[in-house]
Amino acid sequence: MANLPQSISMSGGSFGAPSVSATKDRRMASVEHLVLELSNPDLRENALHELSKKRELFQDLAPLLWNSFGTMAALLQEIVSIYPVISPPNLTPAQSNRVCNALALLQCVASHLDTRMQFLNAHIPLYLYPFLNTTSKSRPFEYLRLTSLGVIGALVKVDDTEVISFLLSTEIIPLCLRSMEMGSELSKTVATFIVQKILLDEIGLKYICTTAERFYAVGRVLGNMVATLVEQPSCRLLKHIIRCYLRLSDNQSACEALRTCLPDMLRDATFSSCLREDPTARRWLQQLLHNIGVNRVPALQGGGGFDHMMVS
Repeated sequence: MANLPQSISMSGGSFGAPSVSATKDRRMASVEHLVLELSNPDLRENALHELSKKRELFQDLAPLLWNSFGTMAALLQEIVSIYPVISPPNLTPAQSNRVCNALALLQCVASHLDTRMQFLNAHIPLYLYPFLNTTSKSRPFEYLRLTSLGVIGALVKVDDTEVISFLLSTEIIPLCLRSMEMGSELSKTVATFIVQKILLDEIGLKYICTTAERFYAVGRVLGNMVATLVEQPSCRLLKHIIRCYLRLSDNQSACEALRTCLPDMLRDATFSSCLREDPTARRWLQQLLHNIGVNRVPALQGGGGFDHMMVS
């Protein structure tokens, strides 16, 4: 090997594995072929399954889905075809899996910088709202609800007032509140995250705090969730709830209301174990209690406790 020219001894290109570029091109060709198959009803189910599995591997899948002829129409057809079986609730696991694969591809489009606003301007999120309005707690419906929330969550993940304005012009708040009340822990977490992101935008906070009815609708659901967490703890969900309360306290009227309606479990050491493990949530709760005028937080049991119990 020592006497071979460097171009041969170092490359291995002719006899070794295919180049990275060639492999990437072949994979992309495979994805493009699957996207084309979405327009064929006979091939669509397999294409949905394969693309939903591979969506994280291809950065430009979203523009491909959006710009290829007939693809978005095919995905919407999958969604609309499920409407008849959601009321009365007759959704099968196979139907749920199939439509959720379509929703996963919509989430891909919703989260991509080049397609997000086009997705929004086409009002495609509205097609998902019937799924968020369901009340069945069966696994197929819960999977459908969670995946639909994931699409909305992808939209709000990037701070964009235009996205928040659109969502507030629809019924997204009551739909999220419904999921926060009766969904699984994961659905509750995603729905609460969506409400949190809406609140963090100035127009979202103003919208919810404009009327007592809106504020108390959100406050009632948050309070019920806190009570539920006593029996079914979830540190991740608790963190989102605390952040929602903290943001509400930035509004003067809401802050005054929270002095009387903030759950006692957030004023005492009920969630000490969760808060001890999460300094960010602990800091948020301290700030919340400071904002509403609670000057002292009872010490956490078993050592530790809040850092700086006294809030100046």
